[in-house]
Amino acid sequence: MKILAIDTSCDETAVAVTENTKVLSNIIWSQASLHAKFGGVMPSLAQRMHEEHIDFVIKKALTSAQCLVPSVDAIAVTVGPGLAIALGVGINMAKKLAKKYHKPLIPVNHIEAHLLSPFARGNSVQRTAYSKNSSIPYNLSAIRYPALGLVISGGNTQLVLIKKIGDYKVLAETQDDALGEALDKAARMLGLGYPGGAILEKFARSAGSGQAKYNLPIPLTGDRIKNRFSYSGLKTAFVRLVEKEKPLTKEKICDLAASFQDVAFKHIENVLSYHINHLPLTINHLLLGGGVANNNLLRSKLRKLLKPYKISLHTPYTKKLCSDNAAMAGIAAYLKSLNEEFTGADKIDRNPNLKISE
Repeated sequence: MKILAIDTSCDETAVAVTENTKVLSNIIWSQASLHAKFGGVMPSLAQRMHEEHIDFVIKKALTSAQCLVPSVDAIAVTVGPGLAIALGVGINMAKKLAKKYHKPLIPVNHIEAHLLSPFARGNSVQRTAYSKNSSIPYNLSAIRYPALGLVISGGNTQLVLIKKIGDYKVLAETQDDALGEALDKAARMLGLGYPGGAILEKFARSAGSGQAKYNLPIPLTGDRIKNRFSYSGLKTAFVRLVEKEKPLTKEKICDLAASFQDVAFKHIENVLSYHINHLPLTINHLLLGGGVANNNLLRSKLRKLLKPYKISLHTPYTKKLCSDNAAMAGIAAYLKSLNEEFTGADKIDRNPNLKISE
């Protein structure tokens, strides 16, 4: 099944063509540099940039996949969660194409798309390169349910129990700042710019000892971690620490970055460990998605945590599928289509606060 997928949930205009779980093209036009001077995403600017570039990105995705709209079987579009006016651009375009070419429309949940991104397959060259990595479930039957899913992106941090594809229960979710937001804010406090998560990771790797030098409070303890993630307290403590350490040298910035990142990830480990030990179920697999899933230290910590429980960690075959993109929307749409989850274009609408359990 060939799908043209569109995602304009935030500050990336993304369009992809997928065939079942295979990615034929995945084009992303990022606005990050335009929003950097504001220290965050400006919704009205995001909308305008989506409107200006979506035709071009669609054309490039189709050209890269060597197909035309009439040859696709369906059109998928992200309907939420995300910025309302940004989502509207992609939805309106998807409706327009669906009506013009008489194609069924598949609404996609952005968080579910991140969750299912490890199921994506690359082209034949990529398959050869990654086929020896057992953490990549090219075959849907490789995953035994129930499984766990961890989505860590700029605006969302969620631990999900996957009963089966399409049937989810959120075990823990963001109470205030998501992990991605916390990393970005920490980077901004250190003068590293926006978006800062990847830059923070780079500076943390350069820390002299490679370990956390400063003591910071680990968010939440005991039973309080059972259903939520919280980074507001850590962020406040970090503000005070940065002020105390000024003037900042490069060495201090590296040590501060490493310390913040270490504690932020420890919180993820604690919540995950709590649920693994308290779930009355046998879990063999954990799917990891979202922008922060790009972080190599996080992946390493999770693998170390999961190893004693004999739980396999599954990540997308390329880090490009961790950040916002349309290929993951196409994969999610294909898996939804197996349950015949199509809808009429007139019934599609944006839902900026859409939950994965809805």
